[in-house]
Amino acid sequence: MQPAFRSAAAALAAITLLGACTSTPHAPDSPAEVGELRPGAGYLKGYLGREELPDSLALLPPPPADGTPAHADDADAFRQLTALQKGARGTLATRDANLKFPQAAGAFACALGVTVSEQGTPHLNMLLRRTLTDAGLATYKAKDKYKRTRPFVAFSAPTCTPAEEAALSKDGSYPSGHSALGWAWALVLTELAPERADALLRGRSFGQSRGICGVHWKSDIEAGRLIGAATVARLRVNAVFQAQLAAANQEVVQARAAGQVPPAADCASETQTLRSSLQLAP
Repeated sequence: MQPAFRSAAAALAAITLLGACTSTPHAPDSPAEVGELRPGAGYLKGYLGREELPDSLALLPPPPADGTPAHADDADAFRQLTALQKGARGTLATRDANLKFPQAAGAFACALGVTVSEQGTPHLNMLLRRTLTDAGLATYKAKDKYKRTRPFVAFSAPTCTPAEEAALSKDGSYPSGHSALGWAWALVLTELAPERADALLRGRSFGQSRGICGVHWKSDIEAGRLIGAATVARLRVNAVFQAQLAAANQEVVQARAAGQVPPAADCASETQTLRSSLQLAP
């Protein structure tokens, strides 16, 4: 090979290697590296900038107005769902209300078939924490516009989380942030475990839990799912999210091989509990 060609080949190899090194972005798995949304909040920054979030105000119609058939349907669903507060389904709904980690990491453990933790599955844990923020923030254009009164306020009814009632009563009800992030989690986790897609529709029951707690109307929860799906669509073109998803995929495989799975008895109990509300909308 001529020296000129050897030099060109070496330069091309160096460029190719550099491209390979820079094509996969760093996906941090440490909360300290990512940083909190607000100091002391406990919620981490998401993957998306504010300008990248889906526009919930553009995507959603206004919530049902008082006196309309749609609002009457919301009221009927409120009565049916809140009747479950006292039983096992209400207990699970109370648990679903907690979005702080590490507790929230267990919400989809049975559906996924893997125990999620910062120590054992740091990339998977980070995936959940950051998508929570993205999906939750994506609801606020509509929330702030409509400032819909929450059902427990409208009906002077108790909730699953009395300590949160004062704050919730000042926060718009439409659409549901819990429903958005629950649906986003279900869609993301289904990409990691497509064979468990039916179980991962735990995202539906996660949003429904907010109706059982009396803090969201049926239409809030349905609208939240749309925003959750729109958020995931935006995340699919985010390079850091994709890198974290790939790393989480490896963790899921390794965790299952190592027997890092939730207790079978706990998962059987959760499945039985969820059946009690399976036929109820939303």
